[in-house]
Amino acid sequence: MPVLYLVEQGATLRKDNQTFVVSKDRKVLQKVPVTKVEQVVVFGNINLTTPVINYLLDQGIDCVFCSRTGKYHGRLFSTESRFGLLRQEQFRATCNETLKVALARQMVFGKLSNARTLLMRYAREGEGMDLHAAVDGLQESIDRLHQARDVASIQGIEGYASTLYYAAFRSVLKQDLGFRVRQRRPPRDPVNSLLSFGYTLLVYGVQAAIRTVGLDPFLGFLHSTEYSKPSLALDLMEEFRPVIVDSVVLRVVNNRILTGKDFEPSQERGGMVRLTGEAIKTFLHHYEERVQTEVIDPNTKTRATYRRCFELQARQIARVISGKQPLYRPFLVK
Repeated sequence: MPVLYLVEQGATLRKDNQTFVVSKDRKVLQKVPVTKVEQVVVFGNINLTTPVINYLLDQGIDCVFCSRTGKYHGRLFSTESRFGLLRQEQFRATCNETLKVALARQMVFGKLSNARTLLMRYAREGEGMDLHAAVDGLQESIDRLHQARDVASIQGIEGYASTLYYAAFRSVLKQDLGFRVRQRRPPRDPVNSLLSFGYTLLVYGVQAAIRTVGLDPFLGFLHSTEYSKPSLALDLMEEFRPVIVDSVVLRVVNNRILTGKDFEPSQERGGMVRLTGEAIKTFLHHYEERVQTEVIDPNTKTRATYRRCFELQARQIARVISGKQPLYRPFLVK
């Protein structure tokens, strides 16, 4: 269990020797060896004892705090850093327009290629009516990337291709849960709610991998650098969106693991739809199962979990901006 998800409201996480213990009302809910935890994600009203906080800081274990529904609040991490020189190189790289364009192009290439592969799988199975047109459209967008000369042009290509992709994504859903277009803020139907929640989990995992490597998650290449925006994490997660989140959403929807009764309207924002408490646990189980799946990393040709691949890709970025590798190679599935 590399990620310890804490979702039981009113629970407490404490440390007993070399074990994390989750309890509520004097009842033990879960025990996990501390050596197996690489990240902690806290949803809502959950207490962490001081020994737990000290241990997380001492061991450099990322701890993310968010609302009960997954809205990001902040994270706990040690202020110590051994990567000053690497971050200097990263800053210089963000000011190098040629390098920025090269990295952004490859990241979007990875995203669109993996999205196309996902649709092709469903097309071969005869799912959906418009998949072949969408597959062709994505390929045309991929071909256009080679002609893009600035980040804005790459973003425009990515935006157009994403519209094609989500229109086709709708056609392979086997439940009509009201999904028509990709809508983020707020997600107004169950499928958009699942996608948004899944992408939030993905950015947590990618950001942790980036910090492990020593890069600054707030200095990106494809996404703009803005206050409190983890631009590099958003960059790196692009190629994993179809592979991780979209695949999990299709699984839980098409197999009716989650249905309309697992969602409720939220009081946080008008029109927002969110998962119920038990449904959150169900989705987290399937998401974690996916990221813990072992695959052959296409770049190193070694076996690794998808979560480990986040770090391998981040290390590639570090090598590219340090001049040790000429071209970033995105994570591609077949």
